[in-house]
Amino acid sequence: MKRLSSFIYHKILGWKMIGDFDKENIKKCVVIAVPHTSWHDFYMGLLIRQVDDIKISFMGKKELFRWPLGWYFKRVGGIPLDRTSGQNKVDAIAKEFEKRNELRLTLAPEGTRKKVSSWKTGFYYIAKAANVPIIMVTFDFGKKQNVISAPFYPTDDIEQDLQFMYSFFKDVKGKIPEYSFTPDT
Repeated sequence: MKRLSSFIYHKILGWKMIGDFDKENIKKCVVIAVPHTSWHDFYMGLLIRQVDDIKISFMGKKELFRWPLGWYFKRVGGIPLDRTSGQNKVDAIAKEFEKRNELRLTLAPEGTRKKVSSWKTGFYYIAKAANVPIIMVTFDFGKKQNVISAPFYPTDDIEQDLQFMYSFFKDVKGKIPEYSFTPDT
């Protein structure tokens, strides 16, 4: 599967990967993928996992895990999330890290495929609560590349940390360029 995925990713689609996941040393982390502008991001994420031969999970609303596609989403690493209001989702997700020996969880901090100028901060607080690093991954359809950052450990200064992370994604163009992330500064 890795060879087929690599052929599709590199030769057919013409993408390249810069950097890699330190899968031997980083068993638990929050992976943020930006920009999230299209459903194409899903299969690109699946290809990245196969090309780099790494297990990365994702969360989705629990309704996605029902018949007919629920089995598929679970098979490719999906974790159902109950989005009922009144729950502390950050703590619930952080507990998932405690339950497992290995969990690399990808999230889209934009929270939507539409244009935003700031991120939802749940991913940040999940990483803090679980005491795991954040790994940033670009989905740059303009340059046809995915850049993978070194692990970033959040500090106690969220504003400074967000500015650092925003700068990592500067000028990255999503599949739908007009929806690409551009921070308010």
